[in-house]
Amino acid sequence: MAQMQLEAAALPLARPQRMSLAFLGVAPFFVFAIMFLLWPTAFLMVGSFQDNEGHFTLENIRRLTEPTILNAYTISIEISVASALLGAIFGFFLAAAVVLGGLPRWLRPTLMTFCGVASNFAGLPLAFAFLATLGRTGLVTALLYNYLGFDLYATGFNVLSFTGLTLTYLYFQIPLMVLILTPALDGLKREWREAAEVLGATSWQYWRHVAIPVLWPSFLGTTLLLFANSFGAVATAYGLTGSSLNIVPILLYAQSRGDVLHNPNLGYALALGMIVITGLSNGAYIWLRARGERWLK
Repeated sequence: MAQMQLEAAALPLARPQRMSLAFLGVAPFFVFAIMFLLWPTAFLMVGSFQDNEGHFTLENIRRLTEPTILNAYTISIEISVASALLGAIFGFFLAAAVVLGGLPRWLRPTLMTFCGVASNFAGLPLAFAFLATLGRTGLVTALLYNYLGFDLYATGFNVLSFTGLTLTYLYFQIPLMVLILTPALDGLKREWREAAEVLGATSWQYWRHVAIPVLWPSFLGTTLLLFANSFGAVATAYGLTGSSLNIVPILLYAQSRGDVLHNPNLGYALALGMIVITGLSNGAYIWLRARGERWLK
């Protein structure tokens, strides 16, 4: 009995050690977040309110209201909204087909593997891939013209335009939607559909009154995440369009690295505006995701 009491008394002493090891395991995350997220954000915030000599000023924030900069934000938001909505719609139907469509079982892991790779395939490689595929001398453009007599660019399409950049963003937006929404579709319980059928509900009524209300927070939250994902894409936009499209990432690059429009502090203010917009989108996504997970537990 005395030995058991001694062992029981020793148990609480082991918990702090396990907790310390647990914190040691997540320490790299906090170090990474501080070095590459919090510190750069603080640096941008301070630089946004400084001039080239380091004095406090509101001029950089005031210049965000200039027509050229407002137009860049408008076009960036329009591209982000278009790619987010299209990516969410196509991604939803693709995920629903894999999870609920009764397709062969081998197709799901294959698709999820591809989506995991494609959702992270962005930047200059993606821009080059679309230029080599849908550019004026691209492979698909040449095949359409040589074998079907169809001139893609005669229709007004241009890979360096609003439409071309939106189409390029869809390459990683749709897979990201599939990856995030698939667990939500898996969370739809079979008992819910069976109960609806017992009560005489049709398939449309089940989706209208049960499935869609449950999935709506996850769908809307993921759409906001897609918006933030495309709004913050810099390398893809710059590699694809160069300076032919007036969007915030291109303007930011010109202010930070350009030879003519070199004003780093204005670039900090532009980046701060992007952080605010993407931060609001990500915050709304986290809130909606928490609401959706209550039904899917």
